[in-house]
Amino acid sequence: MERRPLVIIGSGPAGAASALFLHARNPSLAREALIIEKAHHPRPKVCAGGLIPHTLQCLHELQVPLSVPHVTVHHGRVDIPGGSVSYAGRDLCRVVRRDEFDALLVAHCRRRDIEVREGEKAIDVRREPGGIRIETERGSYFAATVIGADGSGSLVRRRLFAHEPECLGRAVMCDIPVAETNWDGFARARYDFVFRAVPRGLRGYAWAFPCLIGGVPHVNLGVYSVASVGTGSLLRHLLAEEVAHLGAKMPAIKAFPIRWYRRGVRSAAPNVLLAGDAAGVDALMGEGISYSFEYGRQAAAAVAGGLARGDLALVDYDQAIAASWVGRKLRRLHLGVRLFYGPTWRLWFGVAASSRTAQEIGIRWYNGVDGWDRRSGWEAVRAWWRGEPRPALESSRRG
Repeated sequence: MERRPLVIIGSGPAGAASALFLHARNPSLAREALIIEKAHHPRPKVCAGGLIPHTLQCLHELQVPLSVPHVTVHHGRVDIPGGSVSYAGRDLCRVVRRDEFDALLVAHCRRRDIEVREGEKAIDVRREPGGIRIETERGSYFAATVIGADGSGSLVRRRLFAHEPECLGRAVMCDIPVAETNWDGFARARYDFVFRAVPRGLRGYAWAFPCLIGGVPHVNLGVYSVASVGTGSLLRHLLAEEVAHLGAKMPAIKAFPIRWYRRGVRSAAPNVLLAGDAAGVDALMGEGISYSFEYGRQAAAAVAGGLARGDLALVDYDQAIAASWVGRKLRRLHLGVRLFYGPTWRLWFGVAASSRTAQEIGIRWYNGVDGWDRRSGWEAVRAWWRGEPRPALESSRRG
């Protein structure tokens, strides 16, 4: 049985970011770690692939250039019940394909001599004295610490975190060549968010993102709901409506769960941490890539500190997440679920649509621009009252 100080299960953004941040803190420890991945890169991954500016800042910090094909989004349109809001003038997002992006991150792990073993599925994890035993399809490992970065259906969570409540949303999506649609979003470097179905009971939204598949312009269409139970037929029906709205034929669709963050649901136990979707991401929009990097930062700090102290209780990990700006942001997004997807949706969509300053603050806050995601709610209210920051966006509302 092979022994390691750290085994990371999963090599998506959360697992790779954990390893890269660990290397930045302690290169020798990172080179003793092992990443186990059940698939082979580049592996298919169902995800819209939007990288907000904060994610790009993390990539820059880790010295990982965004060298894979991507589409830069400069414009946005939000369709809400009773109207729409358009905005422009900012680098809002980069849209990648996750198979290419995840392979890029793994390549940079290997460049730092961090070992990644692909095609090795973890089939069991269990606690033993002094650490965690991992059984894979190829063999056995014993790790002093484990980072479970194995997605919304995390094996690590299911085996080592008993009786935790399910915090799962659901999404469906498809990809259509732009040439087979009437959509102008790709040509205009625009993404669309559609909240028209909220009055019909959807606790979520639909999206249309421009993307490149094999160099060919496509539109990535999807529908997200913060609820997973009893939503499958509704999501498929709404996706079919969006496809028809673009004048296209219904292609094959893919469905996937999204675990969202809720304070009090544990992501740490002795010798084990959860990161990324396994721990929980943005409930309001289902965005997870930027949080995967921040979970990776916190996980690397917790593991490096715990191993250095000889204290692998790791109880401070959950506390560190909750007390950080990331935890505050995730809690506010969860509040947004109640405001925008609950009985008060009419009021809050109206407020968001009527104030250009509120739109500017909201976009900066969500995207992590100019440190807005680290500011307090009172600072945002004061800025809104003063009409600051001056909207850099060309915003319009159509009824």
